[in-house]
Amino acid sequence: MKPFSKTLSALLIAGTAMVPFAGAALALDDQQKKEMGAFIREYLIANPEVMLEVQDALEKKQQEARVSQATSGIEANREAIYASASDITLGNPKGDVTVVEFFDYNCGYCKRALSDMEDILSEDKKVRFILKEFPILGPDSMAAHRVANAVRLTAPEKYPEFHRALLGGQTRATEASAIAVAGSLGISEKALRASMVQNPNDAQVRATYELANNLGITGTPFYVVGNEAVFGAVGHQELSEKIANIRACGKASC
Repeated sequence: MKPFSKTLSALLIAGTAMVPFAGAALALDDQQKKEMGAFIREYLIANPEVMLEVQDALEKKQQEARVSQATSGIEANREAIYASASDITLGNPKGDVTVVEFFDYNCGYCKRALSDMEDILSEDKKVRFILKEFPILGPDSMAAHRVANAVRLTAPEKYPEFHRALLGGQTRATEASAIAVAGSLGISEKALRASMVQNPNDAQVRATYELANNLGITGTPFYVVGNEAVFGAVGHQELSEKIANIRACGKASC
């Protein structure tokens, strides 16, 4: 019988498929298993870059799976993404390109990405920007978004300013801070609280959660630009490039 280290080396060099190798491993005796462990350890210590390659390959595979799920989800849920009555539209309501953002008022990345939206809307008057409230960061976020929904229902014309002020704030968004922001804009607290009781946003949040699950969303911000999912706060330039691509070739990535 060959020494196990030589056998394993041959398998590694030859690129033997994992299934046959797994079958062979089951037949190893205790000494061979011990040699295998020692060989693998020595190899990885001598070649630690292999672990980085494995990590990179895993991350790439996971990202490809996320993109695949999101792409399928976008195609199957276009109405929920682009035509929900509970969303707010900024920019040009008849714009030739639509950007949808899922956000949480307590998401630090969303706060930093607020300026990306502002720059796009300032520079491009043909973009429609849909805000999809997605409270995922605990009870304070749920409460703040409940107030935001009441603002949308009682004073929709003031929602854009409310949104910018609350998301752009430096303190944690809560029911109290959201009501304070609304009050600073002249919105009646009494009217807000009545709306929160009469028109709770529970069904709206459940629908957004279901949509997020279908799209494979695990964090915020998350964008949909045309036919493509965009994970994370990628910045003004990348979003603008995707908008330009849609106009040039009909897809976010030409």
